[in-house]
Amino acid sequence: MLGGFIFLLAPQSWTNKFQFAFARIFSWPLNISRSLSLSARAKQLPMDVISRIEYDRLQNHLSNVVQELNEAHQKIKAIGGLRERFPAMEGAKFVIADVITDAVSGLRSELIINRGSDDGLAKGQFVLGDNSVIGTISSISSRTAQVKLITDPTSNIAVNVPGLDVSRLMRGGGGEIAKIQMLSISHKVKTGENVYACKKPGFLDTPIVVGKIDKCSRDDENPSLWNVAVRPACDITKLNNVVVIIMNPQQQ
Repeated sequence: MLGGFIFLLAPQSWTNKFQFAFARIFSWPLNISRSLSLSARAKQLPMDVISRIEYDRLQNHLSNVVQELNEAHQKIKAIGGLRERFPAMEGAKFVIADVITDAVSGLRSELIINRGSDDGLAKGQFVLGDNSVIGTISSISSRTAQVKLITDPTSNIAVNVPGLDVSRLMRGGGGEIAKIQMLSISHKVKTGENVYACKKPGFLDTPIVVGKIDKCSRDDENPSLWNVAVRPACDITKLNNVVVIIMNPQQQ
């Protein structure tokens, strides 16, 4: 206590000299203690802190997972909407597919989609675009499929027009038009009328719109028949994704 009072009352110049002398005498053990402390902290850092590169990598992975979840949510929402719009196909499975490539010309009209036999797809299944029939599956691989559009010259789909009580084949006319064949002029046909794909056991359980009558005139080769041009119900060239109808998923 007496020494403490002496230092308390001593001039500052004396106490500073004593402090510097203490630091010089004990500098070596103090430096060793500081080095040991820093070394212990350095060993603990890798367990608590990651590098910036690793952080960015994990952040990018998280962003990708969030985007995948958002897309999955949108697909689930879209499928739920389809079931509400087509209640007659309660047991059907709807497979949403992205359009990889499209070709719409006078020689052919088709789409390539990113779903195949691994997803339950098979030849002849109907394909929807904007809630309307745009074609059928014509060829398939394990992970991709080709969709033959209703406007393809080799396409043939049974259709009917409400009020006529008859079904006829609709063949692709190339480009953006399909044509209803063998329709007698005794039937009253109006432009703007909807045209529906007929029910097909195992593939389609309810009629679904395919397009509208664009033009109707007498056939040049057979004046007793109508030449009926049908325009698709949606703009196929602007489709980014489509829906494939699988009527009997439990059997596949």
